[in-house]
Amino acid sequence: MEPFIRSEQYNFIKLQTQILINGHATANDRDVIKTLKTVSKERVLQLFSDLNEDQEQLLDPVDTIKDPAQAENFLLQIKPYVIPFKEITEKTIKKLFPKAKKLKAPSLETVDLRELSYLGWDDHGSGRKFIIAPHLDTFTGLHGTIKPANKKGICAICSRFEEIGMFMSETKGKVQGTFIKKGNYICLDSMKCNQNITTLEKMTDLIERLK
Repeated sequence: MEPFIRSEQYNFIKLQTQILINGHATANDRDVIKTLKTVSKERVLQLFSDLNEDQEQLLDPVDTIKDPAQAENFLLQIKPYVIPFKEITEKTIKKLFPKAKKLKAPSLETVDLRELSYLGWDDHGSGRKFIIAPHLDTFTGLHGTIKPANKKGICAICSRFEEIGMFMSETKGKVQGTFIKKGNYICLDSMKCNQNITTLEKMTDLIERLK
């Protein structure tokens, strides 16, 4: 069976397993537990529009999870079917960031590509942050400066409470030759951000607002 689960979908499923664990630990009412199991399973299956029999069978046990050990075992079983992030070539980087000379993406040799919804890294030489993310069946690139907020806040990409920074990017203005600075608070740690993402909706919003 080929990988069919996207990274953010895997994170969503992982979140549902934690909700089930918490429910079993705190709820004593059988009807409450039954409803929780039904809702969690429906939410997981609704992530996919065209599951085949084998894929559905793989995900089916999600509602049987009661404790961390069961959750860990279930997640280990489905992780081989997570689609890895497509490796980025220097050619792709040059195409996405034509003005950024000598820019190189970080080494991904030690990174589990199944845990990436987007690739983000800081170029300390220029003080800029670069993001490569899938958008409209291709890759798109965002780049700009990032200034640590020195506090925790809600990330505009993963919607979680993390250490954030103001990411500022220049976009072309309506008048020819003019530029407008736009930005938002995002996670300083891109890997942590990737692990938090359960939907690509906010990333899509950010791309469309800053491009």
